[in-house]
Amino acid sequence: MSDAPPLLSPLEARIVGCLIEKEITLPDYYPLTLNSLTAACNQTTNRDPIMALDESAVLRTTEALKTRGWVFQVTVVGGRVNKFRHNIRTKFVGLEKPTICLLSVLLLRGEQTLSELRQRTERLCSFPDLESVEAELMKLVTYSEGPIVACLPAGPGRRVAQWAQLLTGEPGGSAPTQEIVHTASMTVAAPATAEDQAWKQRMEMEIEILKAQLNRLKVKLGVED
Repeated sequence: MSDAPPLLSPLEARIVGCLIEKEITLPDYYPLTLNSLTAACNQTTNRDPIMALDESAVLRTTEALKTRGWVFQVTVVGGRVNKFRHNIRTKFVGLEKPTICLLSVLLLRGEQTLSELRQRTERLCSFPDLESVEAELMKLVTYSEGPIVACLPAGPGRRVAQWAQLLTGEPGGSAPTQEIVHTASMTVAAPATAEDQAWKQRMEMEIEILKAQLNRLKVKLGVED
């Protein structure tokens, strides 16, 4: 059974991520003109990978996003140029600013750890600790219409767990189904100390994340419980 096609191409993800970012960081210049949007896509800071796009490529991609409702074109009264804004809140009803900020950074910078996400969202939204970042990511993992992000467990080639957005498809470093099944079925010993209790809570959250990923794989493969 073939997988469903990704919702966004890498360039489409870059455009959506930029529009979300600039709405927050440059509200006086938002919505963005085509020139400003192209410059945002080609930034050499806060981007991975670095892109070198011309306005025609950005315009073609933005037009494609418009036809699918991801982006709106805005005509400002008295203005001489058209501007663009994202429609992420309609695409994913119920997402609030903290979750949208995390999704934006994942769209713009690829797979990241909890620490990296907390640091890189500071200019968009402040998180008091890693637990609050993880709690918001869980809302994206367990989103009612299907997971929007996934947790990639630590393993060969990955020293610590990382998080990835799923709008452009499954991340290349996803763990095999067998590994997810095994991890999701593990049990956690009763804690003996406060430190053990904190560890237990983190493990339980990671198990819930992996269970959500497993359920998503079952749906895609047509497997019934």
